[in-house]
Amino acid sequence: MKKFLAVYIGKLSQEEKAQKEISDEKKQEGMLEWGRWIEKHSDSVVDFGAPLGKTKRVSKDGIADHANSLTGYIIVEAESQEKAAEMFRNHPHFNVFPGDSIEVIECMEIPQN
Repeated sequence: MKKFLAVYIGKLSQEEKAQKEISDEKKQEGMLEWGRWIEKHSDSVVDFGAPLGKTKRVSKDGIADHANSLTGYIIVEAESQEKAAEMFRNHPHFNVFPGDSIEVIECMEIPQN
């Protein structure tokens, strides 16, 4: 089985996220739906992941605050990228939270000498 990193992408900018608080009721609904999704796909989940916070960008010029739309991640196993992506159809990220998309990226093997 191949491993895939799925990155949750939000609709809101960092500034909008800071100003828009999700209600406790909506958070609870989202966590219940997320739990159901996890239960349905539990055989494929390698790492449950986590929500993502503020970003620091490191470059040759130094370290700086950086804004992006990443909201969380999870790692799953599947036979193919298409099958991994299919798992996220109708995910609570779209149905409950104000999510925009989920990017599914294959985790490649490290080449051996």
